[in-house]
Amino acid sequence: MKLNLTTLAALLMAGSAMAQTTVQSCDREVTFDAPPQAAISNDVNLTEMMLVLGLADRMVGYTGISGWNKLDEGMTAGVAALPELSSQYPSREVLIGADADFFFAGWNYGMKVGGEVTPETLEPFGIQVYELTESCIHIGEKDAASMGDMYNDLRNLGTIFDVSDRATALIEGYQTELVTFLADQPALDTAPRVFVYDSGEDVPFTAGRYAMPNALIEAAGGTNIMNDFDKSWATVGWEAVVERNPEIIVIVNYGEVTAAQKREFMMSNPAFADIDAVRNDRLVVLEYVEVTPGPRNIEAVKTLAAAFRGE
Repeated sequence: MKLNLTTLAALLMAGSAMAQTTVQSCDREVTFDAPPQAAISNDVNLTEMMLVLGLADRMVGYTGISGWNKLDEGMTAGVAALPELSSQYPSREVLIGADADFFFAGWNYGMKVGGEVTPETLEPFGIQVYELTESCIHIGEKDAASMGDMYNDLRNLGTIFDVSDRATALIEGYQTELVTFLADQPALDTAPRVFVYDSGEDVPFTAGRYAMPNALIEAAGGTNIMNDFDKSWATVGWEAVVERNPEIIVIVNYGEVTAAQKREFMMSNPAFADIDAVRNDRLVVLEYVEVTPGPRNIEAVKTLAAAFRGE
């Protein structure tokens, strides 16, 4: 009987060890003893990643969406059963008070370097953090943004929540969808020069080489005029925009200033009259959730590819 109990104990220990899984999160390796059961996601794009993986029943809420007017009709339905715990960035108390065991966030996507909510400050409370891959540039070096960043997050979430088959199927489906779509598009003679206009009038807030739009633009066949800007999302001078003369301007739609107002600002300002995109009225609108890493990146590439080809 003693041998049997020892054997049983060994088997249980082996089963426990097998249940552990480790993923790379920015510069950290994070080990999970079991799939999280009380997860919180921050921001609309990260929340959609959780939803497309079918993880709503593993969540106790989300944060950081309504404070920036980012919910659309489809997303509103998707999170209807979940509470928004904070309209903007959550405090540590909010996450602890929800009895969370997992926080899916990123640097400048719910966490700030040196802020009160970080993987280190949440660890003592049993809350493990997985960081959005695109955001890792804020705490170290990484390659320019790519579609692979989004796929990597889906893959890692699949591993963490033990739904790897679902994640793999999604990723392969997205990849096939894009390849098939782009194969049917007319070839471009040259890659159009593209500027991403997020916000700002005195100085524009735009996407550098480490922000997701850089990857979307390249995937669609264009060139981000700020692809040598070693930043993620940041401000530049209007002089640089005028000098680089974009042929297409991508307007990011969210917040209190509407896409129509941003368009009017670009089209009516005499300082921009000689920019090719303004002169030829080639401005295209993408939603915030489309230009940040997430499932809607696929439709964003399609929209850009069509715009680049004059559709």
